[in-house]
Amino acid sequence: MRSTPITVPDETRDLLRFIDASPSPYHAARNAADRLVAGGFTALDPMAAWPAGVRRGVVTDGGALVAWSAPAGSPPDAPFRIVGAHTDSPNLRVKAKPDVGRAGWRQIGVEVYGGALVNSWLDRDLGISGRVAVRDGESPRGHREVLVKIDRPLLRVPQLAIHLDREINEKGLQLNKQQHLVPVWGLGARRPGELVELVADEAGVAWHEVLGWDLMLHDLTPSAVGGASDELIFAPRLDNLLSSHAGLVAMERLAPASSDAIAVLCLFDHEEVGSTTATGAAGTLLARLLEQSVAARGGDRAAFLRALSRSTCVSADMAHATHPNYAERHEPDHLITLDGGPVIKINANQRYASDATSVATFQLACDDAGVPTQRYIHRTDLACGSTIGPITAAGLAVSTVDVGVPQLSMHSARELASSTEPARFIAALTAFLSPA
Repeated sequence: MRSTPITVPDETRDLLRFIDASPSPYHAARNAADRLVAGGFTALDPMAAWPAGVRRGVVTDGGALVAWSAPAGSPPDAPFRIVGAHTDSPNLRVKAKPDVGRAGWRQIGVEVYGGALVNSWLDRDLGISGRVAVRDGESPRGHREVLVKIDRPLLRVPQLAIHLDREINEKGLQLNKQQHLVPVWGLGARRPGELVELVADEAGVAWHEVLGWDLMLHDLTPSAVGGASDELIFAPRLDNLLSSHAGLVAMERLAPASSDAIAVLCLFDHEEVGSTTATGAAGTLLARLLEQSVAARGGDRAAFLRALSRSTCVSADMAHATHPNYAERHEPDHLITLDGGPVIKINANQRYASDATSVATFQLACDDAGVPTQRYIHRTDLACGSTIGPITAAGLAVSTVDVGVPQLSMHSARELASSTEPARFIAALTAFLSPA
């Protein structure tokens, strides 16, 4: 007999729709911005003068987004309460000269983006998504950005048959990123320009109008609720679209302010490759836009600096749950369950930015929301990863805590989390952004 299924929260089903609609960072930022604008935020152009008095604004830049909501009457030097996340995930990205081929196959050249579990990309039906820069004489820059999302099985990275690799199950799968991850998409000799023509057609422009692209592959298997009792979700890009979605919904749910704090959502790009880009956490995007928001409310740089001195940040990125098949890889006294609540991540060497005061701030928000928490410590004899928390803390000098929803299969093409946790995380972030 099947276990009695749980009632899957509406927030989880909304998350899965958001993930499937956002195969690239550019789609994630655009989809989040569209929702905020529909909810009353003003879309602002960072290259144009902003109208005075804007209290709820949103700016997108490629795969990044910054949005803020200032309570009526809040002073220009009101502190910020920032939720930071990132829109990018490890994947396969299309090379500059993509049309290649060998042994009677037409193929697409790709390179690995971030720390992908590359074996998870084998034998999957893959589509193409991202953005193209298109010639546009009416644009101040001479070009415009067009998003592309091809949701049909165009490509596949075929695995070598076991008959030709008899020792694979004993010695393990060995993949050379240059040689073994080149997807096939047709038969015959390679046709230079074929991919650009296809993408241009999808974008509704002539191929010769395409000046450049940031294209990537995505798995076509839809996100799903799973498990014996519907207690699990299986989806791509949970790291870190689950956190991005949670921050987005928290901004949508902002209650009438009980303090003068400015609620901020920042979705960075390029976390998976170090964040050192114009739209990554190591750049000046967030600081610049926060200062512009202060100026739009009548403040000056001194007011901006005063605001930062009293601000706090929640760095929201996914966390490691304890793996049942590899429990020895985890710190034995800090085991993490998939449905035990958001994880507060702590590292003595500051791979996470959490400290006593920032942990206390987030814990109080979770207490207000009735949300349980867990504490994550990385196993001491293993190298610990990092995220945008330390980068943001150093760049803005604001108190920062690193938190996230626990998951398995991190950096796989398909990941795994609890179906109840997205709603809890949204509740916690909402309480953080709207302190009682």
